[in-house]
Amino acid sequence: MAKISILLVWFWLLSGWTGLLDAEYMKYKDPKQSIDSRVDDLVSRMTLEEKIGQMLQIERKYASADLVKKYFIGSVMSEGGSIPAPQASAETWINMVNEFQKGALSTRLGIPMFYGIDAVHGHNTVYKATIFPHNIGLGATRDPELVKRIGAATALEVRATGIQYAYAPCIAVCRDPRWGRCYESYSEDPKLVQAMTEIIPGLQGDIPHNLPKGVPFIAGKEKVLASAKHYVGDGGTINGIDENNTVIDRDELMKIHMPAYFNSISKGVATVMVSYSSWNGVKMHTNHELITGFLKNTLHFKGFVISDFEGIDRITSPPHSNFTYSVEAGVSAGIDMFMNPKFYIEFIDDLTMLVKKKFIPMSRIDDAVRRILWVKFMMGIFENPFADFSLVRYLGIQEHRQLAREAVRKSMVLLKNGQSAANPLLPLPKKAPKILVAGSHADNLGYQCGGWTIEWQGFSGNNLLKGTTILTALKNTVDPETKVVYKENPDAEFVKSNGFSYGIVVVGERPYAEMHGDNMNLTIPDPGPEMIRNVCGVTKCVVIVISGRPLVIEPYVGMIDALVAAWLPGSEGQGVADVLYGDYAFTGKLPRTWFKSVDQLPMNVGDHHYDPLFPFGFGLSTKPTKGFYSA
Repeated sequence: MAKISILLVWFWLLSGWTGLLDAEYMKYKDPKQSIDSRVDDLVSRMTLEEKIGQMLQIERKYASADLVKKYFIGSVMSEGGSIPAPQASAETWINMVNEFQKGALSTRLGIPMFYGIDAVHGHNTVYKATIFPHNIGLGATRDPELVKRIGAATALEVRATGIQYAYAPCIAVCRDPRWGRCYESYSEDPKLVQAMTEIIPGLQGDIPHNLPKGVPFIAGKEKVLASAKHYVGDGGTINGIDENNTVIDRDELMKIHMPAYFNSISKGVATVMVSYSSWNGVKMHTNHELITGFLKNTLHFKGFVISDFEGIDRITSPPHSNFTYSVEAGVSAGIDMFMNPKFYIEFIDDLTMLVKKKFIPMSRIDDAVRRILWVKFMMGIFENPFADFSLVRYLGIQEHRQLAREAVRKSMVLLKNGQSAANPLLPLPKKAPKILVAGSHADNLGYQCGGWTIEWQGFSGNNLLKGTTILTALKNTVDPETKVVYKENPDAEFVKSNGFSYGIVVVGERPYAEMHGDNMNLTIPDPGPEMIRNVCGVTKCVVIVISGRPLVIEPYVGMIDALVAAWLPGSEGQGVADVLYGDYAFTGKLPRTWFKSVDQLPMNVGDHHYDPLFPFGFGLSTKPTKGFYSA
């Protein structure tokens, strides 16, 4: 009996000691500890398998809670247009994200995952979200404080769906408008792009003054991780061909394409996304010198570096033809997290082999995992892993729509106003007997939002989005007695026979994204030119160009009375009417040079052959007026 009692006492003591060990084991979960000590503690307990899992970001279509648990996945994502259900509610998004999170938390160490999405002009994949102007339009505003407010609004709407990571901002410096991503660039001017990095504290929060340079900062559950992209030189490829080669010396790379990264890092950006493109023939996804040598070691960036979507697959041609080589090259270059939507098991197997055979040192794996975990601890996801349903109310709220409307009117650039300065056409009279609205883009929300809206390549029509078309905005603004006639494709005889006081023609590009937008001729798509001739050849007219870049317009400028570059304004078309009718002044300035002919391209401000139709920074002004006007 005594022996049994001694055994019981020994077992009790052992249990107590084990409890102490358990308490020590949970050190990384203690928010009172420093982030560095939490990271150290957690990394010391991780297996190679768990570390490699943290380095993966997989697509939601190929993911499940069980799969996240089985492979210790660090992050899940939506590719362009990837949604849990058609017109999914914020709650549906949250339930999906939380389900993946349950899988992550049920692993041995319970490391939470985060979810990433392209929120590049508002939360643009989500039904009922506010869609802001694309970056080229925001560049025309010259208003970094406005862009910061847009970042804050976007962060709230992203968090409203339970998502913690936005692949924004694109800080490319577009040097050739033939590039299909030019609208994702704020400007051809590096200084203007630098100024617009103010969106980062909008998305993430204002970095405290005492935080060392290069350290990521996320200010809580109403903010999101941002991603400065695409590192580096993506806007300088030959002939503007997407994912192609940027041929430029190091000094010019540093002078044109790198400056906005300095600002982004100093503002605490959490992640940097690598470009598909090459620099002088070297794929950026393999560029150890620029990723590890310059970004991490020289600029002291302490966040994590993420690949682009299937970025390492595209190291080889054809893509994915030597995946083991691509994994080794990408990891060795210094990429920490890999957007590997569906080949994640192959990635795990290849990287495990490469580490075990000492082709990749464990120190490189630990560097990647430490950076990812550091960001996770900073963002507070260990303490608050699940989405907050109370934020659902922020999706598409009126306050954000008013902000988008403000951005639209500040982004409008007036290129011509009247056949002479002494006889301006704008502001238009609100009171007129009968006016004509024409053109393919006048009543099409999808067209006015452009690519990266609901679907990757954008869409046509008014059914997939909440917002105000330009036609609706015009009807909302004119005098109730003014008859507004809308005809998408009127012929000249129709215009002539109706005696319109004036016509408004809204034409431009159809939506596109990435390489699908590469365009070597940059003409206004048919029937746009015909509409300009049919309307402006008969009556006083305003032409509004909806586009992601300057287009060939010189042949028509003479017959146009007033010309407006409206870019891709997004969901709040009322902002266009605000300036047309003088409720607000035109103040926008060209964020990029408007060429005469594509034969001049590439042509940017400062070039020796600079001979534009409208120069960089050009934009006529008007004065706001009150009340209604008579024609």
